[in-house]
Parts: sequence; C-alpha cells; structure tokens
Amino acid sequence: MNLSLVLYIIGSILQFEAGFMLLPAITGLIYGEYTEALTYLGVAVLCLLCGFALKLAKPENRDLYMRDGFAAVALSWIFISAFGAFPFVATGEIPNYIDALFEASSGFTTTGASILSNVEALSHASLFWRSFTHWIGGMGVFVFIMAILPMMGASTMNLMKAESTGPSVGKLVPRVKDTAKILYGLYIAMTIIGTIVYLLSGMNLFEALTMIFGTVGTGGFGIYNDSIASFTPLQQNMITLFMILSGVNYSVYFCIIRGQFKEAFSLEEVKWYFIIIFASAIMIAIDIRNMYPNPGVALRHSFFQVGSIITTTGYSTVDFDMWSQFSKTILVMLMFIGACAGSTGGGIKVSRILILLKSVRKEVNMMIHPHMVKRISVNGKPLQDETLRSTNVFIAIYFVLFFISVLIIGVDELDFTTNFTAVAATINNIGPGLNAVGPSHNFALYSDLSKLVLIFNMLAGRLELFPMLIIFAPSCWKKY
Repeated sequence: MNLSLVLYIIGSILQFEAGFMLLPAITGLIYGEYTEALTYLGVAVLCLLCGFALKLAKPENRDLYMRDGFAAVALSWIFISAFGAFPFVATGEIPNYIDALFEASSGFTTTGASILSNVEALSHASLFWRSFTHWIGGMGVFVFIMAILPMMGASTMNLMKAESTGPSVGKLVPRVKDTAKILYGLYIAMTIIGTIVYLLSGMNLFEALTMIFGTVGTGGFGIYNDSIASFTPLQQNMITLFMILSGVNYSVYFCIIRGQFKEAFSLEEVKWYFIIIFASAIMIAIDIRNMYPNPGVALRHSFFQVGSIITTTGYSTVDFDMWSQFSKTILVMLMFIGACAGSTGGGIKVSRILILLKSVRKEVNMMIHPHMVKRISVNGKPLQDETLRSTNVFIAIYFVLFFISVLIIGVDELDFTTNFTAVAATINNIGPGLNAVGPSHNFALYSDLSKLVLIFNMLAGRLELFPMLIIFAPSCWKKY
C-alpha cells in the first residue's frame, strides 16, 4: 500500500471537514448559541491541524491503485465520522462518545438512525450539522473533492468506484473530474430547487435547508421529535416527490439535460424502480384504508413511507409500526431492494435485484434447454462477466455480514424483529426499523458493542461493503 498517499488523502478530507463545520458555527451565531458556535469552530481548527499533520509527508508516488483507493475511502469515512462526533460531545448534547459516533456515522452515511429521544433539545447548530452531514455524505465526499481539486489524474476513478453506489461505476464524460463536476452540479441544482419549493410550501429557511439536506441526501434526520408528522400534507407530498427523485440514477438527469430523452427513459432499472414504488404504495394504501379518514390520506401516507423506505431516507409521517403485518412486510422488503444505482440511496439496489432475477431465469431456462446459449442483458446490452461476478459476490458478502451482525447484537437480549430490522435499517442506510427501533423509538437501548457493530454496518452499507472489508485484509497493508 502507498501509505503516505493514503494519509495525504485522509488529511485532505479532514481539511474539507473543517470547512464544512464553519456552517453550523455560523448557524449557532445566527441563533445566539455562542458556546455551540465556538465549539464547532474549535473542532474545525482541530480538523484543520490534524489534516495538515497528515499531509506533512508528501507522497513521492501519486499512482493510486485499486486497493489504495478502497483503503483511502474507507479510512477517510471512518475519520470524518470520528471527528464529526466531537462537537456533540464537546457541547454536552451527546456526552457519550460512542453515542456521538453513532449519530455522526448515521449522518454521514445518510442512515438517519438515532440514539436521541428528544431531538428538539439540540441546539440549532447541532441540528444543522446533523442534517448537513446527510448532504455531505449523500453524493460522496470524494466526488465533491474531485469536482473542485485535481488529485491523482485518471487513477482517481478508483476513489469514485469505492465511494459510488451500484454494481458498476462509469464516467458520464471522458474525464473523471468533469464527471464529478456534473454529478455535484446536478446535486446542487436539486438542492436549490428543493429549497425553493419547500420555502414556497410554507417552511421557514431553517426547516427548508435541513429538510432538503436529508431529502436529496436520502438521509432522514428530522429536526422535530415526530419526524415529518407536524408538516402540512402539501409539505409532506413535496418531500415525497423529492425523496423519490433523489433515488433515481443521476445519469438519467444528465441524459435529460443533454436532450437524450429516449436513453433516459429506456433504463430498465428506473422503470422497475417506479413500478415497485407505485405497486407497493397502492397495496399498502388499500391495506391501511380503514385506519385513516379517507382513501386520500391513506394514499398520502403510503406513498410517503414507500418513498422514504425504498430510497432509504427514513423520514416518517406516521408510526408505520402500527400498520398490519402485510404492510410492514412490504416495507421490510423495500428496505433490502433500495434505490437505483448511481443515486444517493442505499440498499442492495434495484439493478442488482434485476441482475439476480435475470440470472435465475437464465439458469431455469438452461435446465430446460441445456444447449441454449444466452447472455444476460441489461438495457439491451450484454452484461459483462465482471459485473455479474461482482453482483454475486456482493450478495453473498451482504447476507454473511447481515446474519453475523444479527447474531452479535443478539447478546443484548432484544426480540428478533427488533434486531433483524435494526441491522436491515443500518446496513441499508435507512434509519428506523420495527418494534423497539421503530419510527417512534431510537437505538439508545443497544449496548456500546452493538452500536459499534451497527456503526460498521452503516459505513459498510454506504460504501458497498468492499472498501470497509478490504482494510481487514493483511495483504492490503503490504508495500508494493
């Protein structure tokens, strides 16, 4: 491993985190929270100094290979979460560091799971920081840096591969830097549009900003104890719309901007993404229709929760843990499916589910017709063997990690549904689960050991497993 280069990259990340912390510091000053503002400013200085220290030994070799890229991304996300937790402890709002680390990791990974029972007790500075971490982590820290700074030339594609979501990662345009600029340009544009729409719907500026950070980042940290329930039906519908749009592969928006409408609307994954949303929402609305005054209200809540769960955002307008087993089963299935590849959403991804189903169909057909020669195609193009192999390996590792995690947190003696959905909610970056970790509860009841396991799941889920696992391989740390 090119350790000096990896440390240099981590140093750069910490310096950017220092810059990001200026925003909650300013928020604290605006609301007269001077102690909190100074705390965030102090932690920003700490990040800045540590970043400079890690960059003192400039790397002679700037070639970034795959294992270096994966290790750099995994370690950087661990560092930004670790430093991002310091303000919560320093302000005394979350005095236990493991709890603060859980909150910060949940924010950066856009999970939205919380250990807080009274969110409204936090300062405006900390509420802003919690939500802003969603926005930072949504598109990815490295995508942001690549958009504004030259780093290692073409080899930075290994950083993007490690941080981006989906079974395969490609460039929208020939240069990686230009691809990063386009992605963040689209991300910022959606953020601005969403903020304006939220303001027009009646939210104040603080509400609009914190909500759009969580919506486009598909996070889920709310600023009220009831999540989104206190917002008006119009505002809830607007949030539903932006959540669903944020779960779409960003290459679709790029195609639309370039006028390539046929290509944009011909993607199989996007078609099935919307089919799954509409089918699930209609089935749930029919199932819960007697729980609400009229079908329109039932439909609003069903579309909101389906959009929130499949995009792995995690907001809630109602306590869906009170719904029937049928509706809750649909929501749990959506937790695993997740959003589209190339979006800010988590989960296994619709594209991987499609590939798996097509693989099953191919195997069944080959049993019937042993001499049949047929390749799996996606969007009319044959699927590369490398993509198929990585998908199969991903699914295998995913469920091994999933059940090991359920086993470990089982030591806390909570019921199986709670543990199962807690792991599902964290590894898929969703937020709420069912029973004791449902939308009206939190994760504070778990021991520190279980919280560390769930933190690892959040990071592994956000980085598509492999980067977090590769740092445990001894061969990863060997010099070239």
